[in-house]
Amino acid sequence: MKVVVSIKRVVDHNIRVRPKADGSDVDTATLKMSINPFDEHAVEEAVRLKEAGLVSEIVAVTIGTTQHQDVLRHALAMGADRAILIEGDADLSSRATAKVLLEIAKREQPDLFLLGKQAIDADAAETGQMLAALWNVGQGTFASKIVLSDNKALVTREVDGGQETVELALPAVVTADLRLNEPRYLKLPNLMQAKKKPLETLPIAELGVDTSSQLQLVKVEEPPARSPGVKVASVQELIDKLRHDARISL
Repeated sequence: MKVVVSIKRVVDHNIRVRPKADGSDVDTATLKMSINPFDEHAVEEAVRLKEAGLVSEIVAVTIGTTQHQDVLRHALAMGADRAILIEGDADLSSRATAKVLLEIAKREQPDLFLLGKQAIDADAAETGQMLAALWNVGQGTFASKIVLSDNKALVTREVDGGQETVELALPAVVTADLRLNEPRYLKLPNLMQAKKKPLETLPIAELGVDTSSQLQLVKVEEPPARSPGVKVASVQELIDKLRHDARISL
């Protein structure tokens, strides 16, 4: 069984981003970049499935420039067998990304396509769903557990009322939630071994995909500053402030 895992390079989740002075975008010029946390959980799950003897090959794929090789090496150090860098504009819309990944799915013919449920930069949470629709296969989103057997996948997913388990015929698309697993700590030997694993560069133009977007980024700005909170001495004072200051009807 082959698994393809799509990953994205984003600003490290511990860093607070700031908009550019002209408000045209987020300033990432000097910030630390890393693998998207949800995608890291997807890679970890693929590696665990391989360690359980259910998967024979793991292929990590990302879209971007030469700089994006670092997240592919991260996936290789975790246990992926090979990686594909689709060289092109990394700032694609969800639909364009799904169209590119569809071509990879046609090329690699995986039994399972894993992604993080969302990227922490755009927070769209829609690429996996779009890929499944374009590929015309089943999907299990926000997965907290994956069980493979008899050419099927049982996916337990997070829903508003708790958890739901769906059965998918393979091939299928599954998006990983943070509860799916705990990604492993990378040791130096693993990082060194990752440098020896194959990393293919594929120009996005060779895929013949129209990556134009109908979305336009208009402006990026800081959220408005909130006034500081106050302490009240009694319940009655709280009610008075809610009525008169916050103008809430009680």
